[in-house]
Amino acid sequence: MSDQPEAFYLPAGDDVYEPTRATESPWDSAAQHGGPPTALLAHVIDATVGPGMRLARVSVDFLGPIPRRPARVEVTPLRPGRQVRLTEAHLVVDGRAAVTARAWHIATGPTPPVETERVPPPPIPQAPDEWESLLGMPDWGYGQAIEWRFIRGGREPLGFAEVWTRVRIPLIAGRKITGLDRTLIVADAANGLSATLPIKEWLSIPPTMTTTLLRHPEGEWVHLDCRTHLADDGLGATHATVSDPGGRLGDVSQPLLIRRR
Repeated sequence: MSDQPEAFYLPAGDDVYEPTRATESPWDSAAQHGGPPTALLAHVIDATVGPGMRLARVSVDFLGPIPRRPARVEVTPLRPGRQVRLTEAHLVVDGRAAVTARAWHIATGPTPPVETERVPPPPIPQAPDEWESLLGMPDWGYGQAIEWRFIRGGREPLGFAEVWTRVRIPLIAGRKITGLDRTLIVADAANGLSATLPIKEWLSIPPTMTTTLLRHPEGEWVHLDCRTHLADDGLGATHATVSDPGGRLGDVSQPLLIRRR
């Protein structure tokens, strides 16, 4: 496996970030995978919110292919508040908004008088002897920037997959990666991991994605249990349950455009 970039993004001035090869999409080498931009927008939004509030849901809209070129992040508070807060952010490339995110933060409070059972996912498998190209694709930046340890799926288009992931590099150079970063970097991979058709021959494109989080992610490893269903008119939908070693974190939902390449 080739040397890793320093991070997914390099700071390039006030609110400007330069994507590295680690953001490379499997659909187009000149474009970004949806995971890193999602994590970047959520990271920047999260930095604008004071202590005592936690990100509960983020929805991202991909407004077209995301060029792998320097981008500016613009953040706008839409609904300030002490209990709930809604913030919008745009990833602007070449003067055009390529990705839009809306994030809800909710104030934390006392522990409810109900004990919630945490059921941990299956153990993390041992690392394979040799790294294999993810889903049979040639080496590509995003696939190499993450460690993938499959419990099921990963090699055949079965329509479901269960995998432990560990992001290998920081989201932004010079900043410590957070659990939220790790989770959102991999969340958008759910549809590709659970593809029901060979991704060398078929596109599976989510124009939007919603991630709802029950709690703050802990540790380096994020578990995805994902499944894709196809309709008979060229649409599809992916759902993924997201966990860490301590149990369930939340859910990912993606509608899909299904077309032959």
